[in-house]
Amino acid sequence: MPALFEPTSINGMELPNRFVRSATWEGLAAEDGSSTPLLGESLARLAGGGVGLVIPGYAFVSREGQDAPGQLGVHSDAMLPGLTGMADAVHAAGGRIALQLAHAGLEGDPELSGHEPSGPSPLRGPGARLTRAMDAADLAAVTRAFAEAAARARRAGCDAVQVHAAHGYLLSQFLSPRFNRRRDGYGGGVERRARLLLEVVEAVRAAVGTNYPVLVKINAEDFVPGGLSVDDMLAVVALLEAAGCDAVELSGGTGSPEGISFSRVGRPAPGEPEAYYESAARRFKKSVDMPLILVGGIRTFETATRLVAEGVTDYLALSRPLIREPDLVARWRSGDTRPARCVSDNACFDSPDDGHGLFCIVEARRK
Repeated sequence: MPALFEPTSINGMELPNRFVRSATWEGLAAEDGSSTPLLGESLARLAGGGVGLVIPGYAFVSREGQDAPGQLGVHSDAMLPGLTGMADAVHAAGGRIALQLAHAGLEGDPELSGHEPSGPSPLRGPGARLTRAMDAADLAAVTRAFAEAAARARRAGCDAVQVHAAHGYLLSQFLSPRFNRRRDGYGGGVERRARLLLEVVEAVRAAVGTNYPVLVKINAEDFVPGGLSVDDMLAVVALLEAAGCDAVELSGGTGSPEGISFSRVGRPAPGEPEAYYESAARRFKKSVDMPLILVGGIRTFETATRLVAEGVTDYLALSRPLIREPDLVARWRSGDTRPARCVSDNACFDSPDDGHGLFCIVEARRK
């Protein structure tokens, strides 16, 4: 059996293979953030299509941390019935589910949340919208919100949680010198910028116990001027390992106009690596012993096989390819190892807001 399809485990969570569905906004939650049967069905289809670990799109841990309509929430006990149904649907299809816990920070949408966005430091520059710096009470509240959300995820039957510290959301903002200009204990050197993330991870661990997987998603680098560097990332993951994190998903980018997005358009140019963050992943594996989940640009079975065989990563995470082909992993396992049909045009993110959620427009036009 190829290594891609061998069973593995992360802190007691048994996984049937090395494929992960990287968290992606689905746009299928109800207005209050609760999961819907349609969302559960879409995630179950991924599990039924061979994905070993399904991570739903970023679930906001408190209302002011919401930034998109149709976004999943885990901010109150009222979410438990929907979350339980979602986890049950994935389990019935043979998969495992990790709930991603998120807070948008400065990217929060006040029209959706009713709150002024806040983060490490106010946004600045021409056209910057009104935001504010979090104070000590805010930091304590958001740490508590992550912990309570993690406890809800476990009560709902999710197999793990993933703390979202990538892509320019709150914890990523604190890690990034581009966004974090604080002069207190949460700003300055990389260890201080990582303080809030570490406090969140420690609070989450206390809420779920030692025998429950706690994962973190982090940028390899921000790809914006003055942003998080690969060296910074390596310092942070060493701190996460010491704090008892069970695995890290490595991504990159913030979506800032002058930077490189975490969802790049187009195929790699000749000579460019297919996996966006392969170089950073190699440094990660030399730096820490934690299992690594690598996302970004992986489109071929050959690259996926090589990355695992060479020890570059332990798990392969896919996002856009699974929007077009939810059964891609099953297709590869069947022996049909043609590349993913995803053309990386990002047209899926322009899906009409008609209640059907995220879908591949290119594939829809073929039907």
